[in-house]
Amino acid sequence: MLECELRFSPSSSDTGTYKLLELPPELCKFIESATEEPSVMICPDKRPSFTIKGAADEDAVLCTADKTYIVRSVVLSNCVLVVTPDPTASPDGGDDEDGEPEEIFIRDELREFIELVPSVPRLHKLTSLLHGREYDEGHEDEDMASDDDSDQGTKMPRFTYEDARATIQASDAELDKGLRDRRVLILNGELRPIARSHLTTILELILTNLVSLSFSHAAAPVATLLSALEDEHDIRRAVSRQVIAWFGTIQEEYGTWEMDVEAVIREVGLGILRAYRASNEPTTHKVFLDQWRKAVGDTFEDKVAISLLSGNYLTSIDSLSIPPKTLLTYFPSSELPVDPGARFAELFLARPRWKTDEIAPFLADISVDAKERDRLLLKHARALTDSEGIWYTARAKYNG
Repeated sequence: MLECELRFSPSSSDTGTYKLLELPPELCKFIESATEEPSVMICPDKRPSFTIKGAADEDAVLCTADKTYIVRSVVLSNCVLVVTPDPTASPDGGDDEDGEPEEIFIRDELREFIELVPSVPRLHKLTSLLHGREYDEGHEDEDMASDDDSDQGTKMPRFTYEDARATIQASDAELDKGLRDRRVLILNGELRPIARSHLTTILELILTNLVSLSFSHAAAPVATLLSALEDEHDIRRAVSRQVIAWFGTIQEEYGTWEMDVEAVIREVGLGILRAYRASNEPTTHKVFLDQWRKAVGDTFEDKVAISLLSGNYLTSIDSLSIPPKTLLTYFPSSELPVDPGARFAELFLARPRWKTDEIAPFLADISVDAKERDRLLLKHARALTDSEGIWYTARAKYNG
């Protein structure tokens, strides 16, 4: 029977040098499978890597290549000892020849461990970091602009993709998706969010050119399409190529572009609905759909559906009109607070009660999955049931 003698380490330098990290099952399997791959052992670049991100005033997160985890400390009810064998002992271990038990040294005492909890990427800082850097119509000749020393003092500092990687608490894959969803261009290495009105114009021009040039939206020649946009409408290739990449797939091998019809139709619809915010007036459901269908043309008008804009509008009934009309108001979830308490306060201020399918799109960007969304509803809302089903109302006032 193996006997060991437990002793405290003679060196005090070990104390506080160890941390226990509990890996989620999917992360543990990923590491195990990666280390078993022969290519990983040969090529260090293929080894899984993790990055801890967070400024001094932020909670730390751990990022893999495609996921983000909140890093938090969990206190243990019992102490955990980190022990190591005597480095001078024989490698065979066990009792030595004179019958003395093997010595094992306590290197550290741990009363907490680090837990990783899946989290949505924290992309909200992009809004403030990219403020004032918008790319709009009329900026097409920026490459021709003077770049002499006299202008340097008035220019904003460049904010690049690498700056975003270092600043934003998100994995590379999530950051790329966030920049894509926010329609952020990368021009000369600098991040520039495109003005939504200009983006709508470009998409409408693309739809028009597909029809006028008799191109299939499933295999439009990229070079010809970009040339038409540049020659006839002064849309820079560096801009138009990124736009079509956002809204479809570029087949480099064949030099063609397959349009994501639903994504293009959705963005055009958002552009039309967004324009009503300036007048601070809602639009009727029928008038809006007519405008939307006209904007996308006869070829795609049958693809128009109000469900494409889920999470970006509110409906109400104009009971004074005869017959009553359904009104639409632009209300994008992307502009709501990221703090759950403040988010629910805004939602219940806009509408006193919600059904699950109505409120769910406005919680998608602050919840990892449906389970977390339901937990947020349970915490911040009160469920009421009537003849029409389950409604959610405000549980308490937000004091943040």
